[in-house]
Amino acid sequence: MKLLEGKVALITGATRGIGKGIAEMYAQQGAKVAFTYAGSVDKARELEAALSSVTQIKGYQSDASDFEAAQTLVDEVIAEFGKIDILINNAGITKDNLLLRMSKEDWDKVINVNLDSVFNLTKAVIKPMMKAKAGSIINMTSVVGISGNAGQANYAASKAGVIGFTKSVALELGSRNIRCNAVAPGFIQTEMTDTLDEKTKEKWNESIPLKKLGQPQDIANACVFLGSEMASYITGQTLNVDGGMLT
Repeated sequence: MKLLEGKVALITGATRGIGKGIAEMYAQQGAKVAFTYAGSVDKARELEAALSSVTQIKGYQSDASDFEAAQTLVDEVIAEFGKIDILINNAGITKDNLLLRMSKEDWDKVINVNLDSVFNLTKAVIKPMMKAKAGSIINMTSVVGISGNAGQANYAASKAGVIGFTKSVALELGSRNIRCNAVAPGFIQTEMTDTLDEKTKEKWNESIPLKKLGQPQDIANACVFLGSEMASYITGQTLNVDGGMLT
């Protein structure tokens, strides 16, 4: 029995990196997958083509930081798939700089994409989930939202906000059988980290007890668990997937 058989999942930002890994793992575990993308249509079509033989899948070009667009997206997904059982708020960006040099524009953009989007999509799905008397919301935070990081005040603030939001939503919606949890990735090997020099990667590895970078499937595995009935008594939690980095 596949862990997500019969479930419909909406995943934001799923054409690369962690989001793509989650979409692939969810499809393998039996979920129907709706996903969003903000960039290349070609990458979205590639993901659809790769997984269409496994499950029902459809990509939607949508800006998660836009409140009205988020509501429209949820309406369209429900019209196409019939329901949304699992929401994964994965869309996120970085615009790193020391606070002394950080522009107001870069602060606002990171907060809008990383934090406002979580509010927008969660608010849009809670009514249909309440009607169904079931649902799982999984918010992507970061170890940086717990520990902080020099040069990432905007990113750390957005991800810390996601944790507080997750705990509050869990308290509000628990009585309606809707769970809300967060996943905090550590250093994960993606297209972004592939551009880093070997010296930087070695420094990262030294800070991780397991002595290696994580893979997108490590985060996807955590999301499968939290989205499945195996986690039916877990809500309001932040699951660190960081190789022991914050132990």
